[in-house]
Amino acid sequence: MTKRQSTHKNKRINTSWRKPQGKHSKQRLKRKSAPQMPEAGLRTPKEERGLHPSGFEDVLVHRPEDLEDLNVEEEAARIGSTVGGRKREMILEKAEELDVKVLNGDTDE
Repeated sequence: MTKRQSTHKNKRINTSWRKPQGKHSKQRLKRKSAPQMPEAGLRTPKEERGLHPSGFEDVLVHRPEDLEDLNVEEEAARIGSTVGGRKREMILEKAEELDVKVLNGDTDE
């Protein structure tokens, strides 16, 4: 992702993209050491935008009952960060029964 120049230095500068205009701007000059600028031809296809790299749509799950509403062919579950160990195990068991893919189910802590 490309960011606006100097956003890491100044809090008041928004991260949304603005083309660098400076006379000696390393980013404008496309130096190797500077962040990249966006270019035409680098966008992903419309069908794949917003999807997980595995090709599934990401759905946040907090309870085992949430898995029943998922479409197995198109959606995959992601267990919420606030879910504890016991409920995580319950969700993983239910996902195995329903044949639902869990994106963050293999975390070993």
